[in-house]
Amino acid sequence: MNPLGVVCIVACLAAVVLASPSDYKRGSYSNSLKPSQWLKPTELEQTPSLDEISFEQLENMPLEMGAKMMRKWYHLSQAGHGIAPVYVPSPSQIPVHIYNNGRKETTDLNRFVQTAKKMPTFGDEKVTIFITGLPQTLDSVKNANKKLIESFLERDEQEAQSLSRNGGDERRNWENQKQWTGRSLVVIDLGNTITDVERYASLDVERCGKMLGMSLVQLTKECDVPAKLMHVIGQGVGANVAGEAGKTFKDNTSQKLRRITALDPAVQMAKERHALNALARGDADFVDAIHTSALGLGTTRRVGDLDFFPNGPSEGMRGARNVVEASMLATEYFAESVRPGNEHNFPAVEANCMKQYKKHEGYGKRTYMGIAAAHDVSGDYMLEVNEQSPYGKRTPARKQKMSHSGRQENSYDY
Repeated sequence: MNPLGVVCIVACLAAVVLASPSDYKRGSYSNSLKPSQWLKPTELEQTPSLDEISFEQLENMPLEMGAKMMRKWYHLSQAGHGIAPVYVPSPSQIPVHIYNNGRKETTDLNRFVQTAKKMPTFGDEKVTIFITGLPQTLDSVKNANKKLIESFLERDEQEAQSLSRNGGDERRNWENQKQWTGRSLVVIDLGNTITDVERYASLDVERCGKMLGMSLVQLTKECDVPAKLMHVIGQGVGANVAGEAGKTFKDNTSQKLRRITALDPAVQMAKERHALNALARGDADFVDAIHTSALGLGTTRRVGDLDFFPNGPSEGMRGARNVVEASMLATEYFAESVRPGNEHNFPAVEANCMKQYKKHEGYGKRTYMGIAAAHDVSGDYMLEVNEQSPYGKRTPARKQKMSHSGRQENSYDY
């Protein structure tokens, strides 16, 4: 393993804690991230290195303990720049699964476009691209990803059955009543290569994003898939990679992807000094995010046009036993919204905090978290969810302050 990847945070960052005031005045360190202001020397000594903790240990660690450890690692990495972005999996190492018209093909990122090109109906309808962020050796990851895939396949099957019953005439007049060929779902299993915490922390988001972005450029050119049909869903660190992929796509095509959805976007530990290479508004025509572990594996930073905070920013949702499970709940919530009939399961209101939400002092238009998120609103949105599935409360609209336009309707394209 690359020596740079075996990062011992205690050793790398002891100098940060012991830095002299003059170091901070010169700007060598960020005042807002001084570990000495919030971390005792004894706590620093007890903080394990990245190669001493596995995902399995995090999955067996109480939520609060795991969240606290992740926050320590993140703040220390930013203060001392002790984690370099050195891990980039090769395209041949990244599995890709393509679902289209009842058919599944498995390949790798190197051969992804050529494989899709051989599928006659690929790209005739919307193309959803799901970038995973953690390995499926973890039970909560495997279960969440399975639910998301099954939800999209169920949605597509119901659409096909509905059109078959109705003859497809009304829906497809503008397409000369062509046969419904189904949406395409592509799973880019980046998480399969992130086998330990060290790789997770040292992932080079910029290079990975450019690699995936160029695959999407190639998909547009060789498979004739227009940008307006592409919806990219990024999970955890995969959301940050999706942001870079969106930037790369725009730089090379002068077009934006239709939508990027971030499922508990992760804090980015490894990046070049002063780099801003994470997901942001503008990386697609519409960017939405669901934060379920904002103070754990995730981030409190607003990354999209719409940022949803179920039950407010927290270490993890009620019912989550650990940080991995808490992060995966964003995937489960989105999966629930994709299932036919569940599009409006998660009504949300723009608010600055949960306290304001609970006092019915939200403002602006209501929208729905998940597949039916409105594209004509923006801001931080709060909502309440259930501890167990079904997670959506499907509650009636709350009384709220109207937007300047006074409109309450939604605008979404699913």
